[in-house]
Amino acid sequence: MSGPNLDSKKILMVVAQEGFRDEEFFEPRDLFEDAGITITVASKTTDVATGALGRTVRPDVPIDKVIISEYDAIVIAGGAGSRKLLWPDKNLQQLVVDAFEHDKVVAAICVSPVILARAGILEGKKATVFKDSESIKELKKGKANYEDADVIVTENIVTARDPPSAEAFGEAVIEALGN
Repeated sequence: MSGPNLDSKKILMVVAQEGFRDEEFFEPRDLFEDAGITITVASKTTDVATGALGRTVRPDVPIDKVIISEYDAIVIAGGAGSRKLLWPDKNLQQLVVDAFEHDKVVAAICVSPVILARAGILEGKKATVFKDSESIKELKKGKANYEDADVIVTENIVTARDPPSAEAFGEAVIEALGN
């Protein structure tokens, strides 16, 4: 796949400390690395984060120490851990707002688009989320126009529905970074 040269691009990937969806982190990360993008992983702490399927990653930086101006995109993996650990995280919501206001790519998959809704950046925009009533309700509460789709790109915001969408999600982020 030859696309734009993304060697200078940097992505902040955010995972819950436990219970993130392995595919939603590792599949996009592999695509980003193949495209030459530098990845930094953030979570609540720098202790090893464990996915729902047992894979692990050691975060590079705690969410509350991230300087978003150093990145071109923020990409938030989903999974049950996101609902419990990331949805209420005010530092993460502020990072999302700052990234959005500085025209960076803001991306979230599975239940994590709820974080974007809670941060207030989905108002009046089309977005998708994991198809469960609580997540959909949260998106609508954030005044998003919910659509049941694999991946939706609205301006510089990328949302995706579930683990089978992970590869298309990663490709959409890469495309958004190249624009």
